[in-house]
Amino acid sequence: MARTAIYAGSFDPVTLGHLDVIKRGARLFDRLVVAVGNNPGKRYLFELEERQRFVREAVGDSCPNVEVHAFRGLLVDAAARLDADVVLRGLRALSDFDIEFRNGLANRSLTGIETFFLLADPALIYVSSSIVREIALHGGDTSHLVPSVVVEPLRRVYAEGAAR
Repeated sequence: MARTAIYAGSFDPVTLGHLDVIKRGARLFDRLVVAVGNNPGKRYLFELEERQRFVREAVGDSCPNVEVHAFRGLLVDAAARLDADVVLRGLRALSDFDIEFRNGLANRSLTGIETFFLLADPALIYVSSSIVREIALHGGDTSHLVPSVVVEPLRRVYAEGAAR
């Protein structure tokens, strides 16, 4: 039986930590759907289409079983629409586990979908989109934190003076 996992996030921007989870997840599942989310109540640095493109370009041809889709609304609804039977989540710290554990239980109570946790690569444990944005805001080098496709657009957004 083919297994499809869905790995969802805002990916604003996609980081090397995200990319690590994507590549490892692609080895574990027959099909991995990366679902780039948009919450109408949240402001984003990059538009949804840009975030999708960054993920696609960062993954490239290295994982042919990875698809990138946009989603709005509940993750479990996107999972059903995209035929995913497992939610994939990365864990960096105990605080991540607390949140993800509760989200996983809620998702399972809604549709029965299971959650699969991958522990972060220790070399990337501190990497998050919010830390990347903070470093970029102050003109710092983010090339060791994000895929190369993101470095220049990230620098440019802050050089122009404002997030969207």
